[in-house]
Amino acid sequence: MYRSLDITHILTTAEALERRIGERFPESGLRRVANDLLALTHETSARLVELSRPRHDVRFGVGILIVLITSVALITIAQLRWPGTLGDATGFIQVLESAINDVVFVGIGIAFLVTLEGRLKRGRALRDLHELRSIAHVVDMHQLTKDPDQFLAERRDTASSPTRLLTPAQLTRYLDYCSELLSLTGKVAALYAQTLDDPVVLAAVNEVETLCAGLSNKIWQKIVLLGTTVRATGSRE
Repeated sequence: MYRSLDITHILTTAEALERRIGERFPESGLRRVANDLLALTHETSARLVELSRPRHDVRFGVGILIVLITSVALITIAQLRWPGTLGDATGFIQVLESAINDVVFVGIGIAFLVTLEGRLKRGRALRDLHELRSIAHVVDMHQLTKDPDQFLAERRDTASSPTRLLTPAQLTRYLDYCSELLSLTGKVAALYAQTLDDPVVLAAVNEVETLCAGLSNKIWQKIVLLGTTVRATGSRE
């Protein structure tokens, strides 16, 4: 039971995180981001079920096309006649070369059709992963102006400085929630690699996870710096 991700447990964690953010920051944009991630996780649950199912309509159509293409190729090959005289050999070789080319193209066409279902599922998964990548960037935007140095005594804001109303304790929780949202985003993305055995999807999942890990590391650097700043200034409110 611990060798694969369970979408049910991820949903439970996402729901709990959304409630926690709502209890501390009920009117914040971060809560709306958490709500969107929760909704996207619910959608992912249904999408993964759909992606795991065989596309019988695609398989039926591909099967019909393969039979037709193969039949045409076999008929063409069956019409070849061995040359009766040496003079007919040149014409036979030309026809044989053309038939070989046709067989090669038929093989390419069949390979294209056989992989059609997988490529359709890949396209759907990549579109879904793009949404998760966007969620990660939105989370990063929300923590962008949450700087620990705002509690330094020598800091002086300008007219264009963002409004900072959070206490050190609140800012720590806010940044921690951002890190948790990024971690959940990476876990939801990993479900696609677990469902689809596709190298392109796996590469896209790795990109999302790397992005989330990098942004989370940046947030934890702020949390560590915040703790250092609070100890230096003696502010703990």
